[in-house]
Formats: sequence, C-alpha cells, structure tokens
Amino acid sequence: MEALSGTLLVGRSFEPMRGRVVIEDGQIERIEETEMTSTDIILPAFVNAHTHLGDSVAKEAAVGLSLNEAVAPPDSLKHRRLAAADRSDLVSAMRRTLRFMERTGTVSCLDFRESGAAGARALREAAASVSLDPFIFGSGTQSVLDVADGYGGSGANDGDFTEQRAACRKHDVPFAIHAGEPDATDIHPALDLEPNLLVHMVHAEQDHLQRVTEQSVPVAVCPRANTVLDVGTPPVRELLDHTTVALGTDNVMLNPPSMFREMAYTVKQFDVTAREVLRMATTAGADIVGLGCGVIAPGRRAALLVLDGDSDNLTGSVDPVQAVVRRATEVDVKRVLV
Repeated sequence: MEALSGTLLVGRSFEPMRGRVVIEDGQIERIEETEMTSTDIILPAFVNAHTHLGDSVAKEAAVGLSLNEAVAPPDSLKHRRLAAADRSDLVSAMRRTLRFMERTGTVSCLDFRESGAAGARALREAAASVSLDPFIFGSGTQSVLDVADGYGGSGANDGDFTEQRAACRKHDVPFAIHAGEPDATDIHPALDLEPNLLVHMVHAEQDHLQRVTEQSVPVAVCPRANTVLDVGTPPVRELLDHTTVALGTDNVMLNPPSMFREMAYTVKQFDVTAREVLRMATTAGADIVGLGCGVIAPGRRAALLVLDGDSDNLTGSVDPVQAVVRRATEVDVKRVLV
C-alpha cells in the first residue's frame, strides 16, 4: 500500500481537493480529504492519443516540407527514412522516445506503427524495457493483428481498408484511421468504415460532425503538428460539442511528444477550457482504448503524475488546473507512478 498526498485533481472534472490517494495492487483504493503540508499536485498520467514513434529516426528531417512531402505514403521523406533505417537503430530510437515520454508523465500512447507486423514487433521490443505501454495500431495486411492491438489506416483515399476493418471486428479490436488532414475528401469514406477512432479532422464540416455524433466516433486532434505542416487547424470547439476529443502529438519527426507543450498550445489557440484540455490529455485517450486509467477515482488504475507545486515555475499558482495546463513543464515533474 502507498499513499500520495497533496492537491488531488479528482474525477472527470478534476476538482482540486487537499488530501491523499491510497494505492494498493496497482489500483486506487480510496481518496481521503485531509489537511497536510504537501505542495505536490497529483493528476492522472497523460495518454498521448496519436503518435508515430517510428519517426524517432528522423527528428526535424521534415522541417519546411509539405504534408505530402513529409509523411504521405508511400514515397514521403518519412517512409524513405523508415525503409532505410537499420532495425536496431529504429528500435533504439523508439525506445529513447518512449523513455522521454515516460519521464515526462505519459503512461501510454496510441501509436500508428508503419511497416506491418515487423514494425509492430519492433515497437514491442522497444517498449519491453520501459513502463510506458504503447497501444499499437498496426498497418499493412490484416495479419498484423496477430501482433498489434488494433489497426490504423493511413487514410481512406490511400487504399481500400474494408478487409482490415472486417478483421478488426472479428478480433474485437479497434480500427482507427486518419481523416480530414489535407482536405475533407476522405472524411465520409472514413466514416463509412465505421471506425472506432478518427485522427485529425482538420477540415471537418457540419455534415461530418453530424455523422460523428450519430456514429459516436471519438476524434484525436494534433494541433501543433497541423500547424507545422500548414494544413490548417482542427475545429476543436465544434468537435468537443459533438464527440469525445483526445489530444495527441503526432509525428516525432515534427514535434517532441510532450503533452505539456500540446496542452499549453491547445488551450491558448482554441475556444476551450483548461479542464477540457486536461481531459483531452488524460481521460479521453484512456477511455478510447479501455486503459482503465485517466481519472483519479477508486477502482481506477493508479497511473499518476506528481508535479512539484513548489517549483520555481509553479509556486504561487492560484488555480492548479490552469497551472497544469497552461504553465507546467517537464521540469516540474516530481514523479510518474505507472
């Protein structure tokens, strides 16, 4: 049994409470309101809802390139770099990115892993020595589901994913797909596949949003990557009004997978509250793939992040939720309990 004390951001509303969270056998046993002197801020660990960890072999290589030049299959710079990478170098690069994410408060990521079953196995190997457990959306043929946790389609305009979608149903695993990143033409075809997760939706229009609501499809948004690639900005407020929205950092080659940076950018660029953004960075991603964490509540998995509320950066903050979303950085991380 272990207890963490300080200001707890409790439940799905992240209501600040002075107290302690008691942990037993990897789960939150109970939450107790009590007075104490601890200045720590305790919140759910982050779930990064969209990454491409294979890009770790080519950081900053795509600076200044368009979407198609940088990441579009099959001949973009990213895919050429992945094809040329030595497997041991790829595994090492992904492992180092996972270690960075782990140290900076992320408990899991929803990764679109290129290169079929071999790519999924490489990520499994990379993650074997870290506590962060990636949820792998595999690529290629449906046989990748023997290794991956689900399937991730590059986009409905890139090919026919009907067989992969059917295989996901057969295996009872999620099917995710990029949609609406360069333009809106692939959104309706993506929705026709009845996905469990859409990624990006930068160019979503009202008829798309209506279908998202009707089909109860969650969306992962990656605002910083969209800005770097100059494809536009997702309608985050409208998406939140229609469905569950989770926050991701996208390609490691474009941005570091820092949820602190992604939260601060999102809350300042869009018509959203700090609580909504914190939920996007924690609860939403966890719920989408059933990780059992993302909320400080009894019975939930004890994946928690402890920030030093008395750090030179955070001391004097009058609102812990605003401080976490708008101000906190990796430097303020005191402990990550996974």
